[in-house]
Amino acid sequence: MVGRVDPIALGADHAGFALKEDLKAWLGARGFRVQDHGTFSAEAVDYPDVAARVAAAITAGRAARGVLVCGTGLGMAMVANKFPGVRAAACADVYTARMSREHNDANVLALGARVVDRARAIAILEVWLGTPFAGGRHARRLAKIAALEERGADAPAR
Repeated sequence: MVGRVDPIALGADHAGFALKEDLKAWLGARGFRVQDHGTFSAEAVDYPDVAARVAAAITAGRAARGVLVCGTGLGMAMVANKFPGVRAAACADVYTARMSREHNDANVLALGARVVDRARAIAILEVWLGTPFAGGRHARRLAKIAALEERGADAPAR
């Protein structure tokens, strides 16, 4: 893996609880420091609450990256992307995980426990953690995203 990126903030709703626990164990076995933001059982919870805790940790600088797990990964990504400085990507394969880091410098990975099995989720996470941001023309595009965050959606793009 390229460089050390921890702590990593983890979060899941009830659909993603078991997979989150597997990923937490996998990360811990590799020496990553993990912040578990819940949920802590398979009892039903609302995914926006958990995604907000993880995204807030990224925005505040308390975690370097985040991993969110729900049924599809989509809802978690939508919530996380409401937070300044968060670039969450819902990935279901290794290629999109690699591109989310290389081209978009994604700092939150969203996975769907009903979409990927444990082995695929670990493969995705491993590639996502190990892929550096390419910079170059992609940095210019990220600067445009940051400018959109700063000026709000009502202002026209330049």
